[in-house]
Amino acid sequence: MAQTPLFIPVILGTTRQGRQSEWVANFIVDQVRKQENIETELIDIRTVAIPINDAGETIKDPTFAATMERADGLIVVAPEYNHGYPGLLKHVLDTCLKEYIHKAVGICGVSAGPFGGTRVIQNLLPVMRELGLVTIFYDLNFSNVQTLFDESGKLLDEETYARRFDRFMQELIWMSAVLQYGRQTIT
Repeated sequence: MAQTPLFIPVILGTTRQGRQSEWVANFIVDQVRKQENIETELIDIRTVAIPINDAGETIKDPTFAATMERADGLIVVAPEYNHGYPGLLKHVLDTCLKEYIHKAVGICGVSAGPFGGTRVIQNLLPVMRELGLVTIFYDLNFSNVQTLFDESGKLLDEETYARRFDRFMQELIWMSAVLQYGRQTIT
């Protein structure tokens, strides 16, 4: 039986100027594109048109919601800000609910410090669960991000991170495929 192609977009979860997590997101998108039978796109929360004077589904961006509806899984690239996640990432994520149900999510933590965004991942896990997403058990951590890339955004130790990505991605693909099958066949 041929597997239906999976759609797994990557969400860049910060709007800050000079964000080095953008380099991480670009690396992740490039790696996902190398996967057979997987489609992806980068969703930069800078481009999601939502107001900040209200919250939740009442301010849903139709394009973002349609992309979440189509997605079989997600990858969230989130920098750690003061032991937490960016508020605007949460604001954007909260605009959808039913679109996330029974879909897999993998989290990539990014940090200027030595822990690679471990605390942002820990803080996002219960949020993902509350949104109805199924978190995979393998995360990606990018420690000391300011030393990982050259000035053009090229990863200096691509071999190590590609190996780590492969383990992460295989789990995300498995979970996304299982949940896709469940959504399509179990009522």
